[in-house]
Amino acid sequence: MSQDRITLERTLSLRAVVLFGLAYMTPLIVLGTFGVVASTTNGSVPTAYIITTIAMLFTAYSYGVMSRAFPVSGSAYTYVRRTIDSRVGFMVGWGVLLDYFFLPMVIWLIGAAYLHARFPEVPNWLFLIGFIGITTILNVYGIKLAAKVNSLLMAFQVLVIVFFVLLSLRHVFADGGADALFSLAPFFNSESSFSTIAAGAAVAAYSFLGFDAVTTLTEETVNPRRNIPRAILLTALIGGGIYVLVGYTTQLVHPGAQFNDADSAAFEIATAIGADLFGAVFLAGMVLAQFTSGIAAQASASRLLFAMGRDSVLPRRFFGTLHKRFHTPVYSIALTGLIGVVALFMDVLSAASFINFGAFIAFTMVNVSVIVMYFRDRGMRNEYNVLKAVVVPALGAMVNLWLMSKLDINAVTLGLVWLAIGFIQLMHLTRFFTKQPPEVDFSEDDADTTPRAADPV
Repeated sequence: MSQDRITLERTLSLRAVVLFGLAYMTPLIVLGTFGVVASTTNGSVPTAYIITTIAMLFTAYSYGVMSRAFPVSGSAYTYVRRTIDSRVGFMVGWGVLLDYFFLPMVIWLIGAAYLHARFPEVPNWLFLIGFIGITTILNVYGIKLAAKVNSLLMAFQVLVIVFFVLLSLRHVFADGGADALFSLAPFFNSESSFSTIAAGAAVAAYSFLGFDAVTTLTEETVNPRRNIPRAILLTALIGGGIYVLVGYTTQLVHPGAQFNDADSAAFEIATAIGADLFGAVFLAGMVLAQFTSGIAAQASASRLLFAMGRDSVLPRRFFGTLHKRFHTPVYSIALTGLIGVVALFMDVLSAASFINFGAFIAFTMVNVSVIVMYFRDRGMRNEYNVLKAVVVPALGAMVNLWLMSKLDINAVTLGLVWLAIGFIQLMHLTRFFTKQPPEVDFSEDDADTTPRAADPV
């Protein structure tokens, strides 16, 4: 590397990094998936989010430990490759690819469902194709537009959430007085059970995807060994707190799990608490959030595919090339757009469960990586005790595996098929395990022409 190459400046504070992590998670998604989680839990949304938040905090702790040991991009893929085995790391990276490859599809599906709820005379597939087409075109030209509006969108999301909570509380107070504001029914009721809540918690994990993305800011953060682990934990904790609060107040307004359409239930509730005016504001916020999230998710997926193609993990001729004029991975962008069409045959529950399968694999293996590194690295044993480096990660791994077992059976089946395809690709790359698999380089080789691959979940 040239010594006179411009380097990143360490200017980001802990607060700035946490705000980035929250923006990446898209807080408004708790309302986007409210109906699906409520239907799965039979009306116990906040409890599902409490369980998921606890699981994410265990995992966030392990991500913090690993980010201190390996302050580089690549996240779960890199951690597992360097602590356990390169072939296991490849399979974890393949599972992470499942998230990135299909995440845009879920985002577009949610956005289309909410637009269709407001304009039922327009076919749902038309909204979906519109989301895919516009997002794909913008990503081919570049993603500067998304970067420019990200801060403004985050502020708008927060305002929509605040007004949603306040209007929910006002609505409940008007109907039942102050006593109605405090109830255990949203947490557990006669229709819900531990099994249904656990299934809902597995779906709710979708809202946390990307909480570890703050690791990509390591080189720009002041005192990263201290602030990055704290930022990961705070992002998961604050995000979980928002989800529990919004889930509780929304469940107060609409007890139970009966909706006209679970995929767009929050729009129905927004209209009930704030009439058509707030319903329109909420819809605008939801659509904008899904639109810009779709741009970012598709960009991240395409750049991950590009990184894998550039390093010959995937066919280089297709995935590892950039457009001569736009300097973007056009083929990968187009492929993620085509995959989005699959949403025509899926609902939000099935689609979210499908990509959560890959997330739970990554989360579990990051926890396992901490344990393995503790027993292999003398320096780590001097820094951490058994409780911090074995017990806590083990609990995190077990909780993630338990949540994975609660996913929709079809999602698990599709996830296992995806892993089988990855295993076949691994055998091909390693000549039946006679050589090491190629390593994906997530760094920027050229600041002008090579986009940075997204940090895997």
